[in-house]
Amino acid sequence: MKLSVIIVNHNRCDLLKLALNALIKAGNSIDYELIMIDNASTDNSVEMVNADYPDVRIIANLANEGVAKAGNQGIEVSRGEYILLVNADTICGKETLDKVLDFMNVHNEAAGVGVRMLGAQGSFLPESNRGLTQPWVTFFKLIGFAKNFQKTRLSNRNHKAWVEEFQTSEVDVLNDAFMLIRKSVLNEVGLFDERFVQYGHNIDLSYRMRLAGYKNYYFPKTYIINFKSNDQSKFSWQYIKNFYGAMLIFAAKYLFRLPEIKIEGMQMYPAAYEVEQ
Repeated sequence: MKLSVIIVNHNRCDLLKLALNALIKAGNSIDYELIMIDNASTDNSVEMVNADYPDVRIIANLANEGVAKAGNQGIEVSRGEYILLVNADTICGKETLDKVLDFMNVHNEAAGVGVRMLGAQGSFLPESNRGLTQPWVTFFKLIGFAKNFQKTRLSNRNHKAWVEEFQTSEVDVLNDAFMLIRKSVLNEVGLFDERFVQYGHNIDLSYRMRLAGYKNYYFPKTYIINFKSNDQSKFSWQYIKNFYGAMLIFAAKYLFRLPEIKIEGMQMYPAAYEVEQ
């Protein structure tokens, strides 16, 4: 099987239906499977998928296990050569799956790839090729880790290695709204670190794939629409615990002993990245 598409869902029934419709159209010519991990939704998401999408494999958790653990549940039962993790509030273009698979088939050195993301109003989302939100940018500056993420515009905004919306390029971090990864790479570097319950799991995995000598890419010649829905208030204790807790976990994991990036012919903190016009 070529592709396993994994969607983690929690109370996104209406958006999930749109996401599944788009994925099914996009996968028309591909040997693929759809796996939905439901984190104890109370909005009839599981019932809707059972009724309307009988070919979708469902894992229904009795409690909200978090995005990282649920994603791992899907990966562990997947059969595809490639794993696509996509948010339930995301709609992909009709050629998106074909194009990203073609890209990975050509770029054998790539561990994973993300695509150009558009907001609900059609505007470009800069986290498409940056991968990090502003709080993570600030965090990496504070702990002195910014030099490991040169593509995130952490310092000099005129850095020659940075790329714009329509440039294919190597990047540090794959955005978790849509990340296509080789299953063989996951078998080598491991799955998501489940200590990152809701946030930071993609940053950690992206960094581990780079440490193993692989490249991550931003591919803008196709797109997704990301509605960026979130049912947690940024002032809630649950959000604060999960979001800022992820930063503490990351610091404890990497700050005290910085591992060497194993890329032949490249220094630990490379000055430039591969860019395609």
